[in-house]
Amino acid sequence: MKQNLQHRIALKSAKRIVVKAGSKVLVQSTGRPDSRRLKLLVGELAQLQNDGGEVAFVTSGAIGAGLDALGMKTRPTAIPDLQMAAAVGQMRLMSVYDHLFGYNKCQIGQVLLTHDALKHRERHLNARNTLLNLIAHRIIPIINENDAISTEEIKFGDNDVLAALVAILIDADALVLLSSTDGLREPDGNGKTRRVSFIEEVDAGVLGLVADKQDKLSTGGMASKLQSAQIAAHNGIPVVIANGRKTGVLTRIFQGLDEGTLLFPKVGTISKRKRWIAFFNRVEGQIVVDDGAIAALGKGKSLLPVGVKSVEGDFQVGAMVNIQNLAGAVVARGLVEYSSNDIAAVMGKKTSGTAGEVIHRDNMVIL
Repeated sequence: MKQNLQHRIALKSAKRIVVKAGSKVLVQSTGRPDSRRLKLLVGELAQLQNDGGEVAFVTSGAIGAGLDALGMKTRPTAIPDLQMAAAVGQMRLMSVYDHLFGYNKCQIGQVLLTHDALKHRERHLNARNTLLNLIAHRIIPIINENDAISTEEIKFGDNDVLAALVAILIDADALVLLSSTDGLREPDGNGKTRRVSFIEEVDAGVLGLVADKQDKLSTGGMASKLQSAQIAAHNGIPVVIANGRKTGVLTRIFQGLDEGTLLFPKVGTISKRKRWIAFFNRVEGQIVVDDGAIAALGKGKSLLPVGVKSVEGDFQVGAMVNIQNLAGAVVARGLVEYSSNDIAAVMGKKTSGTAGEVIHRDNMVIL
């Protein structure tokens, strides 16, 4: 409880802030942008900036707004239809933001991203530089996934993941994920629930509290928010999951008050390059290793074939894979020097020199 209070108070001094709002916060059930909620939320974001903060806003709602504009009652499953709705809705959404932020004397800039852009190292750095330059010039980036061109192969999955990656990308001091509930809830007897004020780690017990329901407009849920929050927290960024429908919620959070569910930031630093390796590349397979390999990795050694017990997935040289212990827990992540077939051919064998490294220590992150 004392630790929770300390982290809450620390939020008062957060300067660079990423706020993400989901579709349920921003649009009505039809998909039409909710003008009242948007006006209140934009007012709070503008106030954070006007008080000296640096704000980046990750928004959902483009597809929902497009469905409403096109008269579509349910979310389509065909990618071309989703892309069409996003193309129409993104323009509609940005028009609303331009008006509301302008009313609050704040300038905005649109940034549309795909996972593929952040995976590519040079484009990753370009995206970072663009966002930081906007912030340096007191321009609030309005960030969304580029759904008009995204396919399953390059999508983030949902904007909770995108928000966590943006927070890491710009070295944010805090991340707020706004939902339609006041955070994670746990049973409180007699069929009732109570808000969980803080979490130190997202584990199976925490995820077991989640009971997400499918929604016709949104793709994320509490499990997605918790897992995305864990990504940011492991990079030293505190995360609050809170009710975006509640008036004044951002103000209360950054006054250090007990609002929403806070996930504690983890201590430790990871180089920017290793952040890119661990969190901006998609996992394409798994390598299971023995206890001896785990001990060697803990001492800063590279992964050698002798410690590999099995390989899962079909991947090529340069792919990002998880390294698992014999119990199935992910202990590290890295870029492979060999394809899955080549690793399977040499696993368990002793090699000499650097030519035998499955994953070099410079391309690996211990989790």
